[in-house]
Amino acid sequence: MTTEEMKKEIDSRSYEDLLSKWRYAPIGDPYFQGEVGEYYSKVMAEKRAEVGHNAAVAASKSIGWDG
Repeated sequence: MTTEEMKKEIDSRSYEDLLSKWRYAPIGDPYFQGEVGEYYSKVMAEKRAEVGHNAAVAASKSIGWDG
């Protein structure tokens, strides 16, 4: 998958989807490396701001934590 394809996929995901991938991705996941990783972080922060604090907390609780 190209960088542009990965960015389009990131753009299409909801905040909760992005958070879930962020939380459970294996070490070395290409979505969190280099240019794509920086883009992922930026878009996730923007989407978190869009949904607001309460929805972000609800998403986090919904996803849970296995760690």
